[in-house]
Amino acid sequence: MSLVEANAFAFSLATSLMVSIVIFRAGDGTLTVVRADEYEGEASQIVREIDPHER
Repeated sequence: MSLVEANAFAFSLATSLMVSIVIFRAGDGTLTVVRADEYEGEASQIVREIDPHER
């Protein structure tokens, strides 16, 4: 998934679910999107966090 696709997907999820979403780089180098409260990886792998409540 490209960074543009990951951002669009994460923003869509964040606004639909009204939860924070993180975009992170997986071990194989790909970008992945998951709910922030479910992320258990290293903080250094997080590319961006999208919080729908933050403006």
